[in-house]
Amino acid sequence: MELTDSHAHLDFAQFDADRADVIQRARDAGIVALLAIGTGPGPEKLDAALPFAEQHDWIWATVGIHPHEAAQVTDAHMATLETLARHPRVIAWGEIGLDYHYDFSPREVQHVVFRRQLALAREAELPVVIHCREAWTDCLNVLQTDWRSSGLGGIFHCFSGTLEEARQGLDMGFMISFAGNSTYPKAQNLRDVAREVPMESLLIETDSPYLAPQTHRGRRNEPAYVAEVAQTLASVRNLAAEDVASITSANFRRFFELGVLSKT
Repeated sequence: MELTDSHAHLDFAQFDADRADVIQRARDAGIVALLAIGTGPGPEKLDAALPFAEQHDWIWATVGIHPHEAAQVTDAHMATLETLARHPRVIAWGEIGLDYHYDFSPREVQHVVFRRQLALAREAELPVVIHCREAWTDCLNVLQTDWRSSGLGGIFHCFSGTLEEARQGLDMGFMISFAGNSTYPKAQNLRDVAREVPMESLLIETDSPYLAPQTHRGRRNEPAYVAEVAQTLASVRNLAAEDVASITSANFRRFFELGVLSKT
């Protein structure tokens, strides 16, 4: 299979002991492209994903500040992001958005930081990777007012909303990405949405090291396991896993205008 993992945190400490092996297993599993998310452990390490993208021609990077760390943000952090966004291996801004599940940062601060990053992403002409948890109404409203007119779109990462919310994202030019939680027995709602999203707008991801698919649940996730997400989406679309893998890889390549992806 030719797979793409559209969202992985390769820099996280869970990979410190065997990171090189994890990356090799990803290639051995057939991954032809991976998007390394650059939020890092927080705004003091905003270049966290760049080393992987610089070292491997099949890995690309993002930059951004997660809503969990919004309360820590300074003007200096924003200036750093502006600089990092010009790196040739950075192809998206994120993950950014709103998280009302944990509220690690006050919601009003999350909104301010979200909007500031959308403005910077627009200036940089980069699509955005959206994190939205239990905040869909507000998140979609912000995107409608502050982002839609950019025409840059983005990715709804680890999608957890309804079909109607997915359709609103699609209408704004977003890709819809499904993660390992779509394989869980109680996640039929996610599989129902995955069945209806147009194939040309689907992506798959791991969100490594989190959300390991059902057969690895409770353990560390890693990019190689994205094959199980492809299998789950294939089962609800009445397709072969190889077809979902190749289609979602082609979608990733087309959305980011990457050309042919390398198998070697």
